[in-house]
Amino acid sequence: MPRKKKTEEEKLETLDSLEGMEEKEREEKEEIEREKLQEEKLKEEGDIEKAVKVVEKKEPLMLKDLKKLKISALFELARSLDIPDPASMRKHELIYAILTKSAERGQPIYGEGVLDIIYPNGAKGDYRTDQKAYGFLRSYEASYLQGPDDIYVGPSLISKFNLRVGDTVYGELRQPSGSEKYFALAKIEKINFQDPERAFARPLFENLTPLFPNKKFALEVDGKNLSMRIVDLFTPIGKGQRCLIVSPPRAGKTVLLQNIANSITANHPEVFLIVLLIDERPEEVTEMERNVKGEVISSTFDEPAQRHTVVAEIVLEKAKRLVEHGYDVVILLDSITRLARAYNAITPASGKVLSGGVDSNALHKPKRFFGAARNIEEGGSLTIIGTALIDTGSRMDEVIFEEFKGTGNCEIYLDRRLAEKRVFPAIDINKSGTRREELLLDEYTLNRIWLLRKTILQPMNTIDCMEWLIEQMGKTKSNKEFIDKMSEG
Repeated sequence: MPRKKKTEEEKLETLDSLEGMEEKEREEKEEIEREKLQEEKLKEEGDIEKAVKVVEKKEPLMLKDLKKLKISALFELARSLDIPDPASMRKHELIYAILTKSAERGQPIYGEGVLDIIYPNGAKGDYRTDQKAYGFLRSYEASYLQGPDDIYVGPSLISKFNLRVGDTVYGELRQPSGSEKYFALAKIEKINFQDPERAFARPLFENLTPLFPNKKFALEVDGKNLSMRIVDLFTPIGKGQRCLIVSPPRAGKTVLLQNIANSITANHPEVFLIVLLIDERPEEVTEMERNVKGEVISSTFDEPAQRHTVVAEIVLEKAKRLVEHGYDVVILLDSITRLARAYNAITPASGKVLSGGVDSNALHKPKRFFGAARNIEEGGSLTIIGTALIDTGSRMDEVIFEEFKGTGNCEIYLDRRLAEKRVFPAIDINKSGTRREELLLDEYTLNRIWLLRKTILQPMNTIDCMEWLIEQMGKTKSNKEFIDKMSEG
């Protein structure tokens, strides 16, 4: 009896201790939130002060800096320029009014955007033969779609600088005159972040020589992130990889993409990262924007299919132009299944329909998107890591996956049973792998991984395999230490 009483007292003490810990954690979280709010307030005040100084001193005004300002900062800026009734204007109207007023005062204005060329004759033509072709610089904030902040680019500039659809152009602007509605590009300073002269010598993306990836992305950031350590060893991703993450619903594909994005930006700051979210929920877009240091371009599920395809195409063109200039570009696409669905919805009926309602012509463009990933012999690379949905209950999704299966040179399979047991990362190691991984891993590591797969992991089932791997890797601080330990064992 005394022992039972003591046990109950111990339980009460434990509960009190847990409640105390929860209270402490809650207080710490509240303190962090207060600090964040204070930092945001100070930053906003600093932005307002900086913007007002730029206007007062008539320093060059950057359009992209104006777009980053909060509406309260724009109000202050408008008041300093004596713009009447700024509170009644929308944000883009306010920016336009500030730009117009600044231009009237003789202040230089600079803008940047991704070029979209318009052909008056209708069909996509060739700017070299169609002298009437003009363009607009689309902004990142509008997901490179038509918007009120677009910058007009005249036919003479397009032909003079050999501009192509998807070029990132930066230059000085002039205010609209007469019946013009848009600010126009007056002078080009940079094309794809480089000197404009380099645009004349660049090759076409289609003429570049594709190779197998031979330079690996280092995804291991710290010892605690086991997801990236496992991917780094068992499904290495190289520059120019065409990787497919095959996932059922709620298996952790979005978190895996976030981890890959953060690892690449941390270890490879020279890489140009674009996250493309097609047919996703708005809250997931916000989460991705806050957690990833890179461009997040989205077209949410409440947008029409036509918008999904236009966004995807302009992002691909931008990536191609950067690769032509020798950059390493990574596109994280979520998901290739929904992009294919969008193309299927807008493709005119050909009369040849596959099972699941997929038109035979609908998959050509999404395949062309995924197939653009390549390592370039002349320099630069385009890496595309896309997710494909399975086990959704839709026959169409299964057909789309079957069409894309085998097109990639790296596949990561996520398993629903692992996710249901809350074992993350929910990767099926025995199904996942990279083609020609000997080009990415050193000989010592490669031999150890092959031996580990053959002797230990292959005989196990999917759940036991991942649980064992998480347990063993959790005991080591790095992949090198893990490989050395496996060699000793």
